[in-house]
Amino acid sequence: MIDYRKKATVPVWTLATGDVQVPAVAGGGPMTAERLAELRGVLAALADRPIATLEVHPLPDKLDRGRGISLDAASPLAQHLSQLVTQSARGSAAAAKTTAAGEGLYRMVVPAKVAKQLGQGIVRPMVPKGATGCFYGTFVNSTTGKIVANPTFVRVEGAAAAGTVGGAGATAGAAAAGGTLLTVAAPLVLMAVAVGVSAHADAKRQEAIAHITELLEQLQADKLDDEHSALNGCRPAIDKATAILLDQGRLGVSLGLDSAVHAIDTALSKADIRLARWTSALDRLPDGEPVEIGTLTESFPGVDDQGGTFRTYLELAALAIALKRRVNVLQAVEQAQSEPDNLFENFTRALRSDEQRLDELEKGLAGVLLRLSALELARPKSVRPVLTTGEVDRLMRTAYQIRGLGDGVAVNGRPTDVAIEIARERDGSVVVFPALPAEA
Repeated sequence: MIDYRKKATVPVWTLATGDVQVPAVAGGGPMTAERLAELRGVLAALADRPIATLEVHPLPDKLDRGRGISLDAASPLAQHLSQLVTQSARGSAAAAKTTAAGEGLYRMVVPAKVAKQLGQGIVRPMVPKGATGCFYGTFVNSTTGKIVANPTFVRVEGAAAAGTVGGAGATAGAAAAGGTLLTVAAPLVLMAVAVGVSAHADAKRQEAIAHITELLEQLQADKLDDEHSALNGCRPAIDKATAILLDQGRLGVSLGLDSAVHAIDTALSKADIRLARWTSALDRLPDGEPVEIGTLTESFPGVDDQGGTFRTYLELAALAIALKRRVNVLQAVEQAQSEPDNLFENFTRALRSDEQRLDELEKGLAGVLLRLSALELARPKSVRPVLTTGEVDRLMRTAYQIRGLGDGVAVNGRPTDVAIEIARERDGSVVVFPALPAEA
């Protein structure tokens, strides 16, 4: 978390992805965080194009840059951000003062209705291990965890000069929209969302990889290990494709992305088949009656064990979903860059078409976990009137394991504003961190 010892004045830009018509709702003078959140909601409701806000804060002393995706100063995202900073400093004293050092932590918030277009499951609450330096809306002392300051937000209006940057093919300029002056910066919003979502998906991949590795060490199952290796082998091609696209390049067959997508789609197909089997097995269980452990483990092998096969299947599905989400972002960026005059519409359309399938798969897996966690276990059949100590221990351990399956499962969560943090270095390079719900 960011550590602030005193109150801060934070410049904030209102970024539109195209010409919009909205009434003058912001007013003048500084804003509180609550008022800024209300402004975002009003603008999102009134505008027919996505409108984001961008804040700039001092760069924290301790920031785990390894969690994000690094882009050099020549990348389109870095150039768009540099242009915005340079032009803003000319017309705003607050922006000039805050950005004078050349470095800072930029926080873009994209409205919830846009986040919904990008797929319900694409950004969910997660706290990666060692997630120091995360911004959560309120400034706290990194040692004590206590709130030490609340920022005052000052709008930067009409800051960016018209013109293209980095060949992205869209303008960044000021547009008068019904009395409210907005900065038109479609490429900046597009690239920030793309990199933030890609970083989030990669963080989920790393999380799944860590779980699978731990489980396979216990299972020593060759077939599952092969599935894991096939999926994990897709990462180099995806990483290279990400770097090329975000540097404004073109994807080629030599990258091996086609074979990576085939491996991911195969894993997703296996996940769909397993989900259908699990759902069918649950449907066959008698309603409202206790279930014996043996009956349960026939369809869900290892469900009574923290490192069982069933849990490995779940993690393999999570890995495939995370990889597919990252590929979807790459394909959406490629399509958006191929039609530079229609950036954000193409981006959201390309993402939404395939994200629906992933959302349904995640919802189905979550439903299985919730149904399992609600089951009541029956005592094992025995001619003895009293269970042995071992039988009692297994029954209690299994009941605990199964109840825990539903912990942290999110089904049909309402869309929330998405926050994307960008650390800008003195040389103009940037690190984009995983996109997170703005309410986190």
